[in-house]
Amino acid sequence: MTVHSQAHLAYLALERLIVTLKLPPGMLLTERQLIELAGHGRTPVREAIQKLAWQELMEVLPRVGLQITTIKPEDRLHLMQTRLMLEPLAAALVAEHADTDARRAMGECAAEMRQCASADDLERFLVADKAFDELMEEACPNRFLTASLAPLQTHARRIWFAGASVERMRGSVERHVAVIDAIMLADAEGAAAAMSSLMTYLAQD
Repeated sequence: MTVHSQAHLAYLALERLIVTLKLPPGMLLTERQLIELAGHGRTPVREAIQKLAWQELMEVLPRVGLQITTIKPEDRLHLMQTRLMLEPLAAALVAEHADTDARRAMGECAAEMRQCASADDLERFLVADKAFDELMEEACPNRFLTASLAPLQTHARRIWFAGASVERMRGSVERHVAVIDAIMLADAEGAAAAMSSLMTYLAQD
């Protein structure tokens, strides 16, 4: 079981607020406000802010504060063009290299996603989707690939949530589970194909 640092927990709390648009694009905040929202101390939150700024979800404005970045009209197309190329490779590598614990955790994630679909719970699904991405990152042996994907995934979650529906969530869950099933079977080719199908679905309007 992964034990997360306080900084990572602060990051997860703030990232969730950003991708669910509770901190909307363009919003200005102070460090003190983010400390209160994250529920963690100054040092972990500052580390979280650095990561969010690196991912271009937040901008540090000297003498002004912190601003949630806007969503540009072309962002969705550019994100999905890149993910369509990179995500299938990551899925294939994870299917080939994941250990028993990682595959077990993937199975638990699939069960959680199914529960989200049954409960029509979009925000809970986003939490499960983030967990899935982090499991993939931990299991993938190519750190350059995962470093490239991490910020794309977070931006994509925010854009997805802006136009989300229960029907779209169910379609996403179905395709996520197909990826996980292939990974659990150590089927690299099948995992890549299932991931391509998921990315194509997410790219649709």
